[in-house]
Amino acid sequence: MSSIPALLRDRVRSTPDAEAYRYPAESGWTSLSWSEVGERVRPLALGLKDLGAGKDNRVAILCSTRVDWILADLAVLSTGAATTTIYPSNTADECAYVINDSGSVLVIAENDDQVAKLRSVQKELADVKHVLVIDGAASDDGWVLKLSDVSGEGDFDAMVDAITPEDLATLIYTSGTTGRPKGVELTHDNWLFTGSSVRELDLLGPDDLHFLWLPLSHSFGKLLQVVMIDCGVPTAVDGRLDKIVENLGELKPTFMAAAPRIFEKVHNTVAANTAREGGAKAKIFNWAKRTGIRVARARQRGQSIPATTKIEYGLANRLVFSKLQARFGGRIRFFISGAAPLSTEMAEFFDGAGLPILEGYGLTESSAGSFLNRPAINAFGTVGPPLPGVEVRIAEDGEVLIGGRGIMRGYHNLPAETADALTDDGWLRTGDIGELDEQGRLKITDRKKELIKTSGGKYVAPTHIEGKIKAACPYLSHVFVHGDKRNYCTALVTLDADVVKPWAQAEGLPEDPEQLREHERMRAEVQKAIDEVNAELPSYSTIKKFAILPADFTVETGELTASLKVKRKVVEDHHGQTLDSFYAESS
Repeated sequence: MSSIPALLRDRVRSTPDAEAYRYPAESGWTSLSWSEVGERVRPLALGLKDLGAGKDNRVAILCSTRVDWILADLAVLSTGAATTTIYPSNTADECAYVINDSGSVLVIAENDDQVAKLRSVQKELADVKHVLVIDGAASDDGWVLKLSDVSGEGDFDAMVDAITPEDLATLIYTSGTTGRPKGVELTHDNWLFTGSSVRELDLLGPDDLHFLWLPLSHSFGKLLQVVMIDCGVPTAVDGRLDKIVENLGELKPTFMAAAPRIFEKVHNTVAANTAREGGAKAKIFNWAKRTGIRVARARQRGQSIPATTKIEYGLANRLVFSKLQARFGGRIRFFISGAAPLSTEMAEFFDGAGLPILEGYGLTESSAGSFLNRPAINAFGTVGPPLPGVEVRIAEDGEVLIGGRGIMRGYHNLPAETADALTDDGWLRTGDIGELDEQGRLKITDRKKELIKTSGGKYVAPTHIEGKIKAACPYLSHVFVHGDKRNYCTALVTLDADVVKPWAQAEGLPEDPEQLREHERMRAEVQKAIDEVNAELPSYSTIKKFAILPADFTVETGELTASLKVKRKVVEDHHGQTLDSFYAESS
């Protein structure tokens, strides 16, 4: 296979009448077959070519996750052009930087609000010939056109046949915590290799339904798009975060990929609700949770489940876990977790509840997917063995190096940064510290640049501690452990408004976030969780002080990436005064 459009063409020919995509419409969910996808992509691609798209240039997409994003992307790629992805949450200046740095000649924008953003920097976008709006109006000056009006005629197959595996397919700008983001150059072969590697695992079948909500501007979402074309599995697409739980119940998918934050939020909501109700219901939930974790741990050790435990587990499933499974539609075979570390506590809870999470690992620079646990060998605390064809080695300093066809071509127009990221023989320096177990499964211990070294010379892995504290207190949204070059570790925590508000109401506590965060009862709940985690840690990594922040970390404030990872440098910059106050007395 030579390109993603060639892969799509092969899929259309192989299973023309099978469902490809399902998406929300005014009358409910509607579907497109693979042949209908081909019929939508063909004229749009030829129309984009007439407007200037083609080999060796780029077209930017500024849009949230929806089926129109996928169709536009496939059409852009079919012209031989590469897609530049832009997060819809980006500011006008950030959009202008990505568009100009990539050299994009067209921009596909979701709606009039995104067009207005581009209009505000139009003078800076000298190379942009047109903006094509999905939901919006064309402009009188001709700069903005309706995407639905774009259509053309010509030899579509010849255009697709001209694309080579080495041609650039995607420019994805990484969410840097310092300086400008870097454009990662990924070729058609990069994506085809990674997509086929996932297919070789034989995880997916004809009866599966994939639910996609992840940002398609992110490499994780893009990989899932390619995998489903390769495997011929239908995808239900809706990027609205507030609709995830509702959509799961309605669509009844068999699998879904997500960042750990989504699983943490589900767990915390359920745990907080049952704790608030108290009485028999809380006791039954806590008993079921303990029973499920006991079974999950036995499975991890490869031990048989005693008959009495099987009976208890069956009862726990009937009373508690079956209801949780129903919230996800009742057909989930597994979840896939990526983009950030999944805590063992979350893995054990969901596995015990009959909702196994397969943790994986990859970087934008490795086409998103490099390692993945398998259902039969799902080892908590690891990201599994490499995907077929992926190579791995551990450097002398513990850094994980990845090789294979999925590794990026380089950073766009940044030869020095490319040289820093790739070894002389083309292996990717991940920046993560890890180790391989006896079965070749990778365990990431922390980010190379994020390891905390206290003033006493001790190294601390912050994400490990953060995950444990979040699991111990259902009212928390984020935990940020700090202590680099300090004489002890401290933490910033944020509250999950959806979970903590009902609890505060039930307990007669102030609902105002500013008052609640300083209330002694709220602080006691957080302190209890920290004490519980501290009891398992060496003294040098225990949390000595903490503060509850007035607002959560968000993508909009720049404290989270689009895949919901915390930008540590940004958080330190935003809350430096609070962090410094922890050490004022000891300085």
